[in-house]
Amino acid sequence: MACSKLFSGDLPHELLNEVIQNFHYDYKTLHSCILVNRLWCRLVIPLLWEDPFSKDYPKNYQFIEIYFSKLNEDDKTKFNEYGIKFDLLHSNTLFNYPSFIKYLDTNKIRHSIENWAVGATTTSRLQVSDFTKLIFRLLFVKFIENEVNLHSFKVRPCACFNEILGLIQQNPKFICNITNFKLDWSNSFDDIREILRILCSNCYSISSLYFFPFPEYAKNEKSLSQLIKSQKNLQKILFSYNHEYTLYHPLLSLQNSNCSNTLNTIIFYLVDFKNIVVLSEVFNQLNVLESIHIVYCYSMYSNFIHQINNITKPFKLKTLFLNEIIYESLELLLQKSGNYLENLNFRYTKPRQFQKLLRLLIKYCSNISNIKYIDSICVYSQNNCYLLLLNLIKNITQKLNYLTITVSNSILLKNLGQILPFKLEYLDLSLLSDLVNASDLEIFLKKSQNTFIKKLLISTDIGRKDDDILPYIEEHIMKTKRVKYLALEVCREDLFFQTDKVKEFALHNICVFKYNDLKFDIINFLEEIH
Repeated sequence: MACSKLFSGDLPHELLNEVIQNFHYDYKTLHSCILVNRLWCRLVIPLLWEDPFSKDYPKNYQFIEIYFSKLNEDDKTKFNEYGIKFDLLHSNTLFNYPSFIKYLDTNKIRHSIENWAVGATTTSRLQVSDFTKLIFRLLFVKFIENEVNLHSFKVRPCACFNEILGLIQQNPKFICNITNFKLDWSNSFDDIREILRILCSNCYSISSLYFFPFPEYAKNEKSLSQLIKSQKNLQKILFSYNHEYTLYHPLLSLQNSNCSNTLNTIIFYLVDFKNIVVLSEVFNQLNVLESIHIVYCYSMYSNFIHQINNITKPFKLKTLFLNEIIYESLELLLQKSGNYLENLNFRYTKPRQFQKLLRLLIKYCSNISNIKYIDSICVYSQNNCYLLLLNLIKNITQKLNYLTITVSNSILLKNLGQILPFKLEYLDLSLLSDLVNASDLEIFLKKSQNTFIKKLLISTDIGRKDDDILPYIEEHIMKTKRVKYLALEVCREDLFFQTDKVKEFALHNICVFKYNDLKFDIINFLEEIH
């Protein structure tokens, strides 16, 4: 009865919409939902069209043509100049698709346009850049005309950005309600300064703010500070910069009354702490800070540790990705914050460091079962490093969700399968053939039969005909249907390009991706941090 009500549409729209929201970003399921009935279709279409430029969206760039279903005569003339055939464009559409857009990334838009242009226009290569700029501008005109409720705006490397800067200047309401703003790179100092000025004057709703490295950072430091101070509900901020900058003004701006009572997450990415001297001063003013993330940062020694120890409030370090290890400093940091750790990356370590680090984690992380993410390289057989790593993983399987491991140790691989949790979001195995062979992988696959892995990646240089790993993948992955997404790279040959095999996996509901497309993306990880 409940099922019949669900599909007939008898359920209240609010409940039905909540059910459909569970399929967010599962495009295959969403496309199936469109066919249920008209009500489902009306609820699903906005989800499919809120972020069509995303790299995770199926690579069909014809959605751009749908945006141009209705063109005025001037625009038609411009299109004709580039050989666009209007009988290929969609003259009749059921929905106002441009009105659904919520996420815009300038670089992804440019990339989508360039891919679409390959089949849509007869223009020469010399004219492609002009064509891209034209389409880029017309898309933003469409979005602005439809008064979209933009949620996220990311300014990244894109020569087309100045094509739309004037449009935003004339229509500041276009970005007045965004909650996520990401500044990665822009064409010039003037472009950066102007977009920051518009935001400061028109947008006060940003909850997530990301400052990735970009040119002219020092000249824009005060403008960034003004943007931070202007926000009324800033909850998450990411700092990333080159070593010559101090982050002095942006950090001090966090002490304003708004941030001190709203900011709960700070991310430091590629930051050099050498010249930063205001950490304790700032952190002591933040009243609701719940999450701190240090990702591949530098100069985490005496000056940094001294400031951390002077913080009177808990230093809730959730992520620690290391690219250098100063043992004494790391021990002091773990003493202060070890109990809060959830995400660990310690692949850039030498054997002795690796052993010491594992012992420090076991010693100072009393809540070690809270760890969700581990990225480690364990090619060491000496000093029983692999046994320490196995013990660590065994103690944290309760919440472990992401595991990346590079291994050439046969014992480690054979025993890893039996200690994995029942469900993993992501497992990336890099197997080196020095001490690992195909039969070792088979043992791993057999022992991990009870683990469902959403994304499984395997790369290896084990590739001799007499030592082929693909039959084991087919036997213990394909037939058991315990993986949703698979990527396999053997001796630099990607399974994705074996069309017949990809279709065979698809028959077992396993989607094969290019290895590099499915591989962990540090930028996506940073943006998804809560």
